[in-house]
Amino acid sequence: MTAIGFDRHDHSGCIADSLRTAEALCAEQKLQFTPIRRRVLEMLLQDHRAMGAYDILERLAAEGQSAQPPVAYRALDFLVKHGFAHRIERLNAYAACAHLDHDHVPAFLICRACKAVAEAETGLEQGRLGRAAEAAHFTIERIVVEAEGLCPACAEEAA
Repeated sequence: MTAIGFDRHDHSGCIADSLRTAEALCAEQKLQFTPIRRRVLEMLLQDHRAMGAYDILERLAAEGQSAQPPVAYRALDFLVKHGFAHRIERLNAYAACAHLDHDHVPAFLICRACKAVAEAETGLEQGRLGRAAEAAHFTIERIVVEAEGLCPACAEEAA
């Protein structure tokens, strides 16, 4: 299980690659990747931090875009529905998907200090929950895994 978000990397390349992948997937699936949807995804990609809908609205307003709540919620609903973003239940916020190129079950590592979010991959069939569901003949359709702690930078700062 690898986590994407806390490691040092070419962040501008990360954003550009993710946006290109999202554009290609939308074209392939004949989905409308409107400028506002693209911009909201770009915002979510910028810092590997989860953002609330009202944070997004503030940034849109500062950029001169429409800042009505339905604008942000519609864009976020689209991004989540099509796997470009995930809802972080613990924070009541959204984060860009770090694995756009394949289906997966995300697990989120949330820094309690700086609110950075790293996404790791797991699987429906893995672990005790998967075995328990299998034994009960239960079909898991959705799992939300969220762990809270300190990212490497905040842990180093705290030490």
